[in-house]
Amino acid sequence: MEYPNRLNTQALKKAADQIKSEMTKVIVGQENFIDLLLTALLADGHVLIEGVPGVAKTFTAKLLAQTLDTGFSRIQFTPDLMPSDILGTSVFNIKTQEFEFHKGPVFSNFVLIDEINRAPAKTQSALFEVMEERQITIDGQQYDLAAPFMVLATQNPIEQEGTYALPEAQLDRFMFKIKVAYPKKEEEIAILQNHHLRKGNDPLKQINPVMNEQELLYYRQIVQQIIVDEKILAYIVEIIQKTREHGQLFLGASPRASLATMTTAKAYAALQGRDFVIPDDVKMVLPHVLRHRIILNPEQELEGMEEEDVLGLIVESIEVPR
Repeated sequence: MEYPNRLNTQALKKAADQIKSEMTKVIVGQENFIDLLLTALLADGHVLIEGVPGVAKTFTAKLLAQTLDTGFSRIQFTPDLMPSDILGTSVFNIKTQEFEFHKGPVFSNFVLIDEINRAPAKTQSALFEVMEERQITIDGQQYDLAAPFMVLATQNPIEQEGTYALPEAQLDRFMFKIKVAYPKKEEEIAILQNHHLRKGNDPLKQINPVMNEQELLYYRQIVQQIIVDEKILAYIVEIIQKTREHGQLFLGASPRASLATMTTAKAYAALQGRDFVIPDDVKMVLPHVLRHRIILNPEQELEGMEEEDVLGLIVESIEVPR
């Protein structure tokens, strides 16, 4: 059903469709994954991507960056990585007899952190300020990062040797945690066919930039203006409140989760060409907003339950607004 739009969401949807078209030149399947990445991009949030090795987590993130005419940097996290390797360091200049700050790779628009759980807590803590406040304070001097700024981080949930659990405070700074599954049989056949037909050519060279910094910032302003009815707001809050009271959860979601749910639901609505949020938008983004912000009771973990199972029970128990 077509609805009259008060905002220019059609231009936004067209640009997003062009990005998806570019990415699907080399990516098979993963439509939901790409939609979620675009949702977080428009919602001005960071994304944690979890999946076993070889499911194109890093590759898909690089493809998304390739469609954006913005700055891009990649940081490979390792156990010996230091905060200065990310943020930068002050170097003494013999000629001027003064210290000069040399910016680290985090000073970019689009930062890809590969295997984020490989670095120890000291290095992880270096990301707290930059992810939340888009700034860095070193030697008492504040350095602001240019907008847009987005962190995409990957991690492997299976291999635990040489890894460190991410602090809860850092997890909460990721707007989404996206789980990437294995491809279906037909998709994997298509992956082999595409790889065979490329004859060793670099797939990244097939991707053309679609959106520049100014356009992205403009579309983010449109997302902020998407209409959210009071009934939808109450629906979001009721879900979040239930996570704090549910008997199967040790830790519920914070108000930051409420804000993230509302913002990403607005972005997802805009991607559908609508200028208003419906309950299905909330249901779509909810698992990805909350799965890393809630903690199961030990009993439920032993029974093999997952966060999504409890979220499903909570959503089913709440009346959908009409």
